[in-house]
Amino acid sequence: LILALLASAQALIPSSRAVRSGRSNVVMSAEPSRRTFLAEAAVLATTAMAPVAFADDEAPAPAAEAPVAPAAPATPAKPSYGNFEVPKEWGITGKDYYYDAQRVVDHMKYATAMEKGTSNMDSINKNMKKEMVDFVSFYRRFNNVAGKQSFSTLYTAINVLAGHYTSYGTKFPVPEKRRKRLFQEYAEIDKYIKKSR
Repeated sequence: LILALLASAQALIPSSRAVRSGRSNVVMSAEPSRRTFLAEAAVLATTAMAPVAFADDEAPAPAAEAPVAPAAPATPAKPSYGNFEVPKEWGITGKDYYYDAQRVVDHMKYATAMEKGTSNMDSINKNMKKEMVDFVSFYRRFNNVAGKQSFSTLYTAINVLAGHYTSYGTKFPVPEKRRKRLFQEYAEIDKYIKKSR
């Protein structure tokens, strides 16, 4: 304790030297900063204050353990986008735009929601890809359809899903980040189809 007090008194004595550079004097300290000293002095003081244990003393009682909080789940649960019916009939009618658009969106929802290991994933995705191409190639020719909000949003969603098939193939599920974006677009498309836009 006495050594710590002496060291603190020594550190607080100003010892600096002036260095002449150019037009102004710069004061430089040869000692470490006061913050460093105070941190070292605190460590010395706590070690000096610690009780010394002798061989004939009783061992201190162990500290009571704090209750352990339950661990948080390692991975968050995947969001559920709903249960979708497995598509049985593929293709478009070419007669009613809104019927075909809703059918393509429903099939895209199922294809997007499929998880790894889903049976017939490859064949479903190949049929989905063909249906998307057929839909876009047929309906984009009509000016009254190509200008609709539902068509432009569906066209964007088709491009995203087709890009996934091009990059990853038809045997792999849609990644979660892309899946989330697609389901947001599907909700907009459903809204536009209900309003006949």
